[in-house]
Amino acid sequence: QVQLVESGGGLVQPGGSLKLSCAASGSMFRLYAMGWYRQAPGKQRELVAAITSIGSTNYADSVKGRYTISRDNAKNTVYLQMNSLKPEDTTVYYCKARYGRGDYWGQGTQVTVSS
Repeated sequence: QVQLVESGGGLVQPGGSLKLSCAASGSMFRLYAMGWYRQAPGKQRELVAAITSIGSTNYADSVKGRYTISRDNAKNTVYLQMNSLKPEDTTVYYCKARYGRGDYWGQGTQVTVSS
């Protein structure tokens, strides 16, 4: 069982930045594939950014050039640096870990972009 705890969400003005963190349990974190997702009310959860165990990354088209995913295996943590935030980025962001046959989710953190 992998437990995930997100942090770093909050209220930011358009054009601003936030950095989300996701701390994972377990001694095999370096083998986890990690991802950040978001889900707006009434919509499906969508992939925002992902990073493999060897550091390969991919991004949704809507966030390319603005968001950066990274990981620190020594701290069992994955990050999402979000720059040039827009009001349409407002929603709950979730961290996901994939390891073995399991997918594990965090509880989510709210990001609100508003003036």
